[in-house]
Amino acid sequence: MIQFIRDIHTAAREAGRPVISFEFFPPKTEEGDRNLLEKHIPALMKLKPDYCSVTYGAGGSTREKTLGIVDRIQREHGLTAMAHLTCVNSTADQLGEVLAQAKAMGIRNILALRGDPPGGNGEFTKIPGGFEFSYELVRFIKSMGGFSIGTAGFPEGHIACKEGKQIDWQRLKAKVDEGADFVLTQLFFDNADFFEFRDYVDKLGVSVPICPGLLPILSTSQIKKFTQLCGASIPKPMHSKLEELGDNDQAVTEYGIDYAARQCEELLREGVPGIHFYTLNKVYSTERVLRNLGLVKGD
Repeated sequence: MIQFIRDIHTAAREAGRPVISFEFFPPKTEEGDRNLLEKHIPALMKLKPDYCSVTYGAGGSTREKTLGIVDRIQREHGLTAMAHLTCVNSTADQLGEVLAQAKAMGIRNILALRGDPPGGNGEFTKIPGGFEFSYELVRFIKSMGGFSIGTAGFPEGHIACKEGKQIDWQRLKAKVDEGADFVLTQLFFDNADFFEFRDYVDKLGVSVPICPGLLPILSTSQIKKFTQLCGASIPKPMHSKLEELGDNDQAVTEYGIDYAARQCEELLREGVPGIHFYTLNKVYSTERVLRNLGLVKGD
C-alpha cells in the first residue's frame, strides 16, 4: 500500500521503531537500469525498508527516469517511493507539469530541493519564472495538494551558504514552515555534527522528523570526491584509517560497514526517528549494516 511518508513516520513512532529508507539514483546506461531494476532493488526489498527515494539529476537531467523508477518500484514491489524534485532549470509551470505527472502515476511523496547546477559545478542561477530557494518549491508543492513533502537538512551547513551553518539551519525552519513534513540530512561522519544541528533547529521550533542520512564508505577515492562536492568533512581518525587502507577497496568497504553501524547505534540510542541510507545502487554494505543492527524485519 502506497502511503504518505508523514504517515509512515507517525505509525513508526507509535510502534516505537525507526523508519528505514534507501536512496537510489537513475543509472546512466541501459545495463545500469537493468541491474538496478532487476537485481539491486529486488535484493534491497528483501530488507523490507519503509520507503525509498530516487534522485533527480543535476539540472533536472533525469526527470523522466526518476518518475519512471519510482513508478516501477511502487507498481512492482508495492513499496512507497519518493521522487526528488529540484528548482534547477525549471519554471514554476514546468515544475507544475512534473508534479501533475507524478500525481497521475500515483506518486504521493516528493523531496523538495534547490538542487545542483547542471554538471554539479558553478553557482546556482535562478531562471526567469523559476524558484531560487527550496522553501519556495516546498510552498509551491504544498499549494498543489496531494503530496507529503520532504526537504534536506545539512548538519555541517550547506556548502553554498557563506553566512555560516546556523544561518543555513535557520533556513530549514522556513522550509518546514512552508509545509515540509520531514527532513533527510546530507551525509556526515561525526554524529556530534548531527546532534548540534538537531538541537539547534529543535530550539527554533522544528518538530518534524529529522532523519540522518548515512553513507557506508565503499572506497577512499570515492568518499573524498563526495565530501568535496557536498561539503561534508572527514574526521581525522577516519582520514588516517583511509590513508592506511589506501586503494584496498575491500578493506575500505568493511571499515565503512563497521563505521556506519557504530554511527547508527549511537544515533538510534539518541532517539533519531529513522535512518536514510545512501545506497549508491549497491546492496552489500547497506544489508550488512542493517543485519548487524538487527533491523531487518522478519530476521
